[in-house]
Amino acid sequence: MSEKIRVGVVGVGYLGKFHARIYSGMDNVELIGIVDPNEETAKTIAGECHCKVFDDIESLSKEIDAVSIVSPTSLHLESATPFLQKGVHMMLEKPIAPSVEEGQKIVEMAESNNAILQIGHLERFNAGVMALAERVSSPKFIEAHRMGEFVARATDVDVVSDLMIHDIDIILSLVNSELTDISANGLSVLTDHIDIANARLEFENGAVANVTASRVSNKTLRRIRLFEQNRYDSLDFIAQNLETVHAQPKAGEEWPEIIKEDIKIEPVQPLNVELAEFITSVQTGKAPLVGGRVGLKALSVAIQIKEAIGK
Repeated sequence: MSEKIRVGVVGVGYLGKFHARIYSGMDNVELIGIVDPNEETAKTIAGECHCKVFDDIESLSKEIDAVSIVSPTSLHLESATPFLQKGVHMMLEKPIAPSVEEGQKIVEMAESNNAILQIGHLERFNAGVMALAERVSSPKFIEAHRMGEFVARATDVDVVSDLMIHDIDIILSLVNSELTDISANGLSVLTDHIDIANARLEFENGAVANVTASRVSNKTLRRIRLFEQNRYDSLDFIAQNLETVHAQPKAGEEWPEIIKEDIKIEPVQPLNVELAEFITSVQTGKAPLVGGRVGLKALSVAIQIKEAIGK
């Protein structure tokens, strides 16, 4: 597929408007139109991005090759169905669905209609995460913190599905072993859902991950640390800064020398990279980095964590 990919966006709220703006600036994309229940917002974004406002999902689905779905999680199956039934390739924001059952339906629909399905686990396209994935081979202990101040959006889901799921997905991608045990704790603070959560993930190969997420903190922290034999890596997601410490044998000395190194990383805008990769998958047929079954696995673990908490 060499011609421009005709793309639409469903949902142009806080995050969806960035999808529309990025697509409108891509040389290999023609942004055909958007759908949003807020008419004023839809007209504003359509004016900025020089595209059409469609009245409904069904009419948009007939005009495009690919779509970004940035609607509330509870509407993902409903929003995705008309597109996937027509084989329209899909970038679906995370989490893939509110339940494993609905997520499974979305994945199977995409597979049966030969549609590319990419799930919006944005942090996989963070330059620091991509560098980390190249360096780490067999982590034995992982510690992740993802904390931020409360904002009145994405409160239709809990902090596990909203924030922690990023780290769940990254950890599952870095630990090449089956998950064997999950223990967790958490509580509601401001919403009816879990606002603070901590989980311990244990793997068949002995690896352990300790994951904490909060959306009611007084400061923002996004960090992951990984320990493996003779080395330690620490990534600041926000600064996209990677620090590594490793032991190096020293001639004539009993103990190895401890070497600290700051790995230079060229920062990127993860959403730009993510959407560019999605369009490349549509053009080439290449499987996306975060496909539907990858997103489904992360959702399954997130739900198990919530069940362990008792929510």
